[in-house]
Amino acid sequence: MPISRVIRSLLVVALSVWLQVIPGAHAAGRGVADHPSSQAPATRIAAVAPAATTSAASPANGVPDRILFIVASSKVHGTSTIPASVSFGEVVNAWDTFHAAGYAVDFVSPDGGGVPILDAYVDKDTRPRLEDARIMTGLRNTARPEQIDPRRYVAVYYVGGSNAMYGVPEHPVLQDIVMQVYERNGGVVSAVCHGTAGIVNLKLASGRYLVAGKRISGYPEEHEEQDADYFRQFPFLIRKTVETRGGSFHVVNGYEPHVEVDGRVVTGQNYASATPVAEAVVAVLRARAARPSKASASKG
Repeated sequence: MPISRVIRSLLVVALSVWLQVIPGAHAAGRGVADHPSSQAPATRIAAVAPAATTSAASPANGVPDRILFIVASSKVHGTSTIPASVSFGEVVNAWDTFHAAGYAVDFVSPDGGGVPILDAYVDKDTRPRLEDARIMTGLRNTARPEQIDPRRYVAVYYVGGSNAMYGVPEHPVLQDIVMQVYERNGGVVSAVCHGTAGIVNLKLASGRYLVAGKRISGYPEEHEEQDADYFRQFPFLIRKTVETRGGSFHVVNGYEPHVEVDGRVVTGQNYASATPVAEAVVAVLRARAARPSKASASKG
């Protein structure tokens, strides 16, 4: 075959291949949103819907620098008609601290959707934040536990408010999420005020309670109005339950902040402790990030 004919044949083959490849290249350039099933990599975490994101500077998907806020759905105390609420300031003050430190925040609740925020749980300093869409969008659209991928989080933060006593502590999916963050991710478990109720049932893979042998703080029953109707609805007592399960419970008298840091468990006593708890979580996360990579996630 004359060499000129060989060259022409090769050119035809090359042109055909080029015409087939170019449309694919153009499609890829349009991004994953146009073709989610064909363009997404095999390792893409997309089996569950993402939680409501509140940070304006959210990191890229797959980057493990997110913190999961766990809030309660209950609008009443137990089986009564006594209103219950999330503590708005415990959301805002911790959110501000985490956001300033560069972390993104997602919200989850037992029922998903909006959570109750009563006026009594909103002080004059945080009231303007009811207009802050970054926070309110998250609180009005919390994820359901089944929508959460634990691999995305470096820490969890249990928000207080009297409704934290109901629905959260006994929720098995929330428990699984938190223990995956703690044991598999080497993450931090934190709680403030009545939010400590959320950690009393958590168990390690060994079957040992998370609080066993640890210094824990939270809102103690001796500071409650024990003759009030709401208190009679409580399904358990925070201090008593922590101590029964092997924890050492520590509080101070009055309304001053008090925080206990024991390994990767960070707990605060009261409303005033929300910011210090968040600051302590950031400090623990940064200290762990600075350690050699061989550090064991199971330690602490």
